[in-house]
Amino acid sequence: MREIIGRYGTALAGLVLIVFFVAFAPNFATTMNVINVLKDTSFLAILAIGFTLALIVSELDLSIAEVASLSAVVTGWLIQGQQHPALAVTAGLLVGLLCGAANGYGVTVLRVPSLIMTLGTAAIARGFAFMITQGVAFVGRWPVSFTGLARGTSFGIPNLVLWLTAVTLITYGLIKWTRTGAHMVATGEADEAARLSGIATARMKRIGLLLTGLCAGITAVLLAANLSSAAPNMAGDYLLYAIAAVLLGMTMFEPGKPNIPGTVFAALVLKVLGNGLVLMGAAYYVQDIFLGVIIIGSVAFSASALKKAAFKV
Repeated sequence: MREIIGRYGTALAGLVLIVFFVAFAPNFATTMNVINVLKDTSFLAILAIGFTLALIVSELDLSIAEVASLSAVVTGWLIQGQQHPALAVTAGLLVGLLCGAANGYGVTVLRVPSLIMTLGTAAIARGFAFMITQGVAFVGRWPVSFTGLARGTSFGIPNLVLWLTAVTLITYGLIKWTRTGAHMVATGEADEAARLSGIATARMKRIGLLLTGLCAGITAVLLAANLSSAAPNMAGDYLLYAIAAVLLGMTMFEPGKPNIPGTVFAALVLKVLGNGLVLMGAAYYVQDIFLGVIIIGSVAFSASALKKAAFKV
């Protein structure tokens, strides 16, 4: 029972939270509100999955939100310029990949700590985003072939939910069922031991950070498509929530370790919490207070879980 609670206790608490809001938050359980929560969760969860991939190889990427904003700006700039949506989407994804590649190169070749490297990348991305837009958002009646990526439905399911499902399954499959994923996990858990066993740890770190950039690009394209706009700071608020989702996810399923299912479920819990508090009339700053408590509590729980695991060994 203790093991079950340690592994699934946070997830069960999240389910209890959902039940609480269903019972007491006005209009929480309406179809429209549930769909909106799931859509909002998609943006956060995809970005948080990217952060998880960086953390799996024991690196941090604090540039994901600014890279996502830059990717969205580049995508919106091309759409606004009447370019083909496929070109705009490709460009947005490439921006994310290039930023991820730059972070990987800086960390593994230039030996810059990922905290410093990604903070520098964030500043550069923010500067380019403002340079392209001159501080003014791109807004317009954009092609349905582009906006449908986020606003449409397929088989009665919102496309955003399908995109999140696809990203979740692909990244989970990569980590759990491929040799590359196993090497990424080994690199994150014991860098030097992995290197001595023949694993190309630098390459694994580059792959992790590259995929983080790609997730930022995917988030950016979907955000721009959903809002029919692109602004230089449109993803800025997602950074802390993405970090909170990853840390909260580390308290469930695989306690103490970054994991894809935990991150996705934690993102849903955070969005449910924010939505439920708003519907119950809580002030906006209450969400920030809860967010801070979740971040601190998650780190404390994860550290405790890792300490217990170490003593078991």
